[in-house]
Amino acid sequence: MHIQDIFAANQTTFSLEFFPPRTAESEARLFQAIAELDSFAPSFVSVTYGAAGTTRELTHDLVVRLRKTTALCPIPHLTCIGHSAEDIDALLERYATAGVSNLLALRGDLPRGGISDCSSFAQAADLVRAIRRFPHPGERRGFGIGVAGFPEGHPATPNRLKEMDYLKAKVDAGADYICTQLFFDNHSFYDFRERCELAGIRVPILAGIMPVTTIPGRHRMAELAAGVRIPARLLRRLASVSDEARAVEQIGIEYAGEQCIDLLRNGVSGIHLYTLNQSAATSRILRGLGHLRQPRHDDRS
Repeated sequence: MHIQDIFAANQTTFSLEFFPPRTAESEARLFQAIAELDSFAPSFVSVTYGAAGTTRELTHDLVVRLRKTTALCPIPHLTCIGHSAEDIDALLERYATAGVSNLLALRGDLPRGGISDCSSFAQAADLVRAIRRFPHPGERRGFGIGVAGFPEGHPATPNRLKEMDYLKAKVDAGADYICTQLFFDNHSFYDFRERCELAGIRVPILAGIMPVTTIPGRHRMAELAAGVRIPARLLRRLASVSDEARAVEQIGIEYAGEQCIDLLRNGVSGIHLYTLNQSAATSRILRGLGHLRQPRHDDRS
């Protein structure tokens, strides 16, 4: 289902992110989580892509398997670092042949060592432009395209005005929606959304949410999402139970649920939950939203 149709069918989208497993054991855990989360009827699920395309085949294989064996609408990530124009064209051809209608276009992370020996794209906007030009044989509108947004700023672009220019360039190149990096302060998201509006950005903006479920996980999240700010009110709640693993998880899930309820009350276009290939926390968050959620339009095309 094309992302434009997904947004047309849902006042608010609820989507999930998975990453491709590397072992048989992690694959079994992932599909157990998918089986448990499928009952919540997510609007779509995204599948991540390793630095410089290091999980290229794993990402493709997982997306194809999801299309063939589930009712989910999978959206693969695609990055430009480490790829030539020919690489991207070949990947787009494979996804189009597999019946995939949407992509999430990202600049991507550098591989270990910080050097990329091959890239035809200076910025994510160049990748969006290449995808938009691709003649998708099964979709007259071409691929639906998502791009990333950073409510608390991109660590590589300290100039926030220039950062908004880059985001506007991605939308002007043909992006259909923006999916944000995770955040813990909804005011940061609302300010970001307002700045997008002032910049003339009119596409849906999905809020990226990930619950803190362990104290080590909190530090890991701060590393992965460089620049993310953890508010004092959350740190205080976590510190009060730091030696109690189950209490930490409960606080993290409750806090994420509170974020989602506040976002829904303030007209968010969609909520994108980063699952880490696990179902328990995500299930509890979605279950807690109850009647605030709308069912998806059940169509994979």
